[in-house]
Amino acid sequence: MSQLSFFSAEALPPAVADLGGLLAASGQVVSGGRARISIVVDALWRAEGIAELIAEAGLEAEITRSDEGSPLVRTASVVDLRPLAEQWTRGAVKAVPPGWVPSGRQLRFWALAAGHGEADGERFVLGLDSHAPDTHAPLAQALMRVGMAPTLIGTRGSGPGLRISGRRRLGRLVESIGEAPANMDDRTGWPHV
Repeated sequence: MSQLSFFSAEALPPAVADLGGLLAASGQVVSGGRARISIVVDALWRAEGIAELIAEAGLEAEITRSDEGSPLVRTASVVDLRPLAEQWTRGAVKAVPPGWVPSGRQLRFWALAAGHGEADGERFVLGLDSHAPDTHAPLAQALMRVGMAPTLIGTRGSGPGLRISGRRRLGRLVESIGEAPANMDDRTGWPHV
């Protein structure tokens, strides 16, 4: 019998704050009296997994297409998301909340939104928002807080990300985010040890 990690995606009940994992990736928030979170992803399985997690958190999710034809997932515009929007923005700019420690569900959202394995399977990258470079270092620090010291990559070229490597760190990530989605059609899209 294995014990659930404190950071495991199943350790705590779903919550609206879990959507912070989308903002760690390239998710965007629009707020006023209400707030909406949206993210464009590269595959339908990712969009479906994100929509399922949003529904588990008690919010409505819609899957549509971006202007470029990529899957886009967004929440309804609701008051419940306003506190999260306020935590993740400074003025009109996306910012990581000070001292943020990602939960298992937040990491699962992040992995669904922007995670991918590298060729040898020994490394996994959590993608970052190329339009919010000031979030990169705080997000690296957040992963350090949960025992997954990453390497910042792709500041030039393919796109920024935080690379997690090493058997122990990858094991910690897998333990935190849980099993791969059943509908995943790309086995490099989920970490394994």
